[in-house]
Amino acid sequence: MTKAIRIERHGGPEALQYVDVEVGAPGPDEVQLRHTAIGINYIDVYDRTGLYPMPLPGGLGREAAGVVLAVGRKVKGFRRGDRVAYVHTAPGAYAEVRNVPAARLVKVPKSISDEQAAAMMLKGLTAQYLLRRTYRVKRGDWILVHAAAGGVGLILTQWARALGARVIGVVGSDAKAQLARRHGCHHVLVSGRDDLVASVKKLTKNAGVAVVYDSVGADTFIPSLDCLAPLGMMVTYGNASGPVPPFSPLELSKRGSLFLTRPSLFAYIAQRRDLDAMARDLFRAVSSRKVKIVIGQRYPLAEAGQAHADLEARKTTGSTVLIP
Repeated sequence: MTKAIRIERHGGPEALQYVDVEVGAPGPDEVQLRHTAIGINYIDVYDRTGLYPMPLPGGLGREAAGVVLAVGRKVKGFRRGDRVAYVHTAPGAYAEVRNVPAARLVKVPKSISDEQAAAMMLKGLTAQYLLRRTYRVKRGDWILVHAAAGGVGLILTQWARALGARVIGVVGSDAKAQLARRHGCHHVLVSGRDDLVASVKKLTKNAGVAVVYDSVGADTFIPSLDCLAPLGMMVTYGNASGPVPPFSPLELSKRGSLFLTRPSLFAYIAQRRDLDAMARDLFRAVSSRKVKIVIGQRYPLAEAGQAHADLEARKTTGSTVLIP
């Protein structure tokens, strides 16, 4: 028997239960891992609350790092003792031991720690596709990043600055503003205090930004559109304040023929070649120290509920990991 977090119903952090589970042998195309560190992401909250429907009872967690314990008979390229990490469409990473499809695994370089790997597979690969594929940031671009002191935000801002972008971050407090400035933001706005649209227009001399990266959702959607330059790209990739309500496409037209996308990491890494290429790019960025993975909080696996409560209360900064 091994320990894992399970939920039997959708609800608040109290729905998380720390229980004994039986993990069988890996299937033919699977690898069995002993997790050494597990990443927490806002998508885990969406799974827990039912915003993203999932079968119940079930597990939570999409990313982790660990050591290979066993491999299925059809698996090639991995063996017992390998250090690996993954991000997976199926929840279940909040566990000491788990079987994972080999197609989702990547080997972790020596220059990357287990905690770093666990904290950056979902968040780091998200930053990679946002900056290099959804909108390919160019030197001199003005960009706007919401939740700039969060897990994705801190990776995104550092990487964008290394690419030569001029980065405006939005955060929730003065303490988070200091953190964002230390990690790539040229300018930082505090939500609820600074007028977002007026501040962006002033900073960009009324030109607007080339792209907005918005993980907040409902509360920031329309103001974010108003920050864009004509032909700018609105990237809404999260729902921390709730999903964006329906709106007329004419809102894009009257603001200067804007582009809008609602991307998902799992569409970008559906093909193995894309996962490998994106992971290599991410590992290079971290190994070269252009990007530092900031782990702001660590919790024992048994305290996953408290980790969720702190995440939802916006008490966290950077990435959060669970330690089995």
